[in-house]
Amino acid sequence: MARSLWKGAISFGLVHIPVEMYPATSNHALDLNMLDRRDFSPIGFKRYNKNTGQEVGWDDIIKGYEYADGEYVVLSDEDLRRANPEATQTIDILAFVDAGDVPLIYYDQPYYLAPGKGGDKVYALLRDTLKKAGKIGIANVVIRVKQHLAALHCLGNAIVMTTLRYPDEIRDPADLKIPARNARNALSDKELKMAMALVEGMSEQWEPEQYHDTYREDVMALIDKKIKAKQTKTITMPDKDEKPARPTNVVDLVSLLQASLGKKPGKTASADGDDDDEPPPPKRAPRPAAADADEEAAPRARKTAGASRDKLAASAVPKKRATAGKAAARPAPKTAKAAAPAPARRKKAA
Repeated sequence: MARSLWKGAISFGLVHIPVEMYPATSNHALDLNMLDRRDFSPIGFKRYNKNTGQEVGWDDIIKGYEYADGEYVVLSDEDLRRANPEATQTIDILAFVDAGDVPLIYYDQPYYLAPGKGGDKVYALLRDTLKKAGKIGIANVVIRVKQHLAALHCLGNAIVMTTLRYPDEIRDPADLKIPARNARNALSDKELKMAMALVEGMSEQWEPEQYHDTYREDVMALIDKKIKAKQTKTITMPDKDEKPARPTNVVDLVSLLQASLGKKPGKTASADGDDDDEPPPPKRAPRPAAADADEEAAPRARKTAGASRDKLAASAVPKKRATAGKAAARPAPKTAKAAAPAPARRKKAA
């Protein structure tokens, strides 16, 4: 365990519990150094005097508050402690509230609290009381030069102090475009039912050991691969042909939920008879009979015309002649029809 960050006491009423504060988390972020791409030399930062330009060591650095342009009040660590000794050495519990009354967005940084010398019994008393009451303690604490609001709660046999954000540190989401519950694109009962089925199917007991930083593991595997391939100073450039996929604004929520549940997209039927929720497909207007006749005749004409190319070529000229003959032998007008029978009778008599 790391060394203690802070030593003081928990105070509520007349109870005084000596404690030591330890970090409850560790940062496993990738520790990447900045390099000069020309020779891969590390980039460093200097603390320098802005008047002389000379570098300044840690031992010569003090803290000051600028009360006017270029004028400072020097404050040492002892000055900060003497300003309010009780505040800097005490976790002062102000009230006890239900844990569910504090939204998660208020929680910030957790710390372990361990009993100090002679504080085992009172430490255990506060811990067991918090567990039995189902409450958390809301307290004030000064860490370094900032006062924090904090919550004291139990985790196993330990008391954990988690710093809280002040209300003015949380931004108002009113300016964000968040859909209202009664919006025009409100969810249907069917969509909510399918989403609830998906949530129930994915529900399980909380086991934090099964979760880990897979992205960090993948990057470390890539680093090992580059080391083995002796590509320690090779810069991988992005592919020019690779283009990010364009997001679509059209979301078929039902299909996505069905796919997540293991169903085939497009089939919206269910055992509960949810088919009634969907509108029937639009009916096609009846087509004219003449159009249907033309469509039926067209395939037959194509089949006859494509039976034999040679036959079609041979019959091309006679068809033209026959067409010309038909055009010449068109029926005469009604005035000429009356004279036509006379020559026929004369031919019969002869």
